[in-house]
Amino acid sequence: MFYTVKDLIEQSHEYPSIADLMISVEMENTGRSKEKIRSLMECNFEAMEKSVKQGIAGVKSVTGLTGGDAKRLDQYIADDDFLSGKPILEAVRNAIAVNEVNAKMGLICATPTAGSAGVLAGVLMAMRDRLKMTRAEQVDFLFVAGAFGLAIANNSSIAGAEGGCQAEVGSASAMAAAALVYAKGGTAEQSGYAVAITLQNMMGLICDPVAGLVEVPCVKRNALGSSQAMISADMALAGIKNVIPVDEVVEAMHKVGQQMPGIFKETAEGGLATTPTALKLKKEIFGD
Repeated sequence: MFYTVKDLIEQSHEYPSIADLMISVEMENTGRSKEKIRSLMECNFEAMEKSVKQGIAGVKSVTGLTGGDAKRLDQYIADDDFLSGKPILEAVRNAIAVNEVNAKMGLICATPTAGSAGVLAGVLMAMRDRLKMTRAEQVDFLFVAGAFGLAIANNSSIAGAEGGCQAEVGSASAMAAAALVYAKGGTAEQSGYAVAITLQNMMGLICDPVAGLVEVPCVKRNALGSSQAMISADMALAGIKNVIPVDEVVEAMHKVGQQMPGIFKETAEGGLATTPTALKLKKEIFGD
């Protein structure tokens, strides 16, 4: 069992892969067999696939606040006249798709939360063909992400209500970055650098859902979180290291979350949630 990212990296050298280490931890914690654990992760994987596909096809949330943007971005990509790179745009599209499905009360896989579910799925579905990943390797991607997510959760928070959006979308983005480095053939140490780069660049991000709903700005934050994950992964793979050790970055994020005022922790009492337009929308949705 590992507690920190440093522990994770050190122990991973004793296993064929980080995924195998994570499966071993799950076997120890749950008493389930390796086959059962992989089968359960397969179910999570399938839920991700379906939510991405459903969202791209076009959905609308129950409130009408969000929906249809994944479909719009899909068409924009198809027009082949964009400014940034196609892989990043596809990850962004996929992330939006998943969170739009979540906003319409559809089935998604919380990674690590429902509000941040688009990031990991978005990155994986955008990169799996480019990296020629087998189905088993795609499932391993999720175990690797889970391993780093567990280390973050052990020492900080993954909930917006506790640590702000830095803890939710930030953690999801860090998990995706770490898993993407692994999928590309990077080292465990490079995955750790990707986590550190991601978290330090999303540190301080508040959680300010309009009308208290996981829609605005949550959907678009997942979109940008997926792009941050991919940039962080590329930086780490290029050999760029982080001056501050990853576990110190995680601890810093935890302290920032503790110091963050309650109005910025999913209470809808600050930030975008208190703008005139947001208050008007809240009244339209819920009344007086």
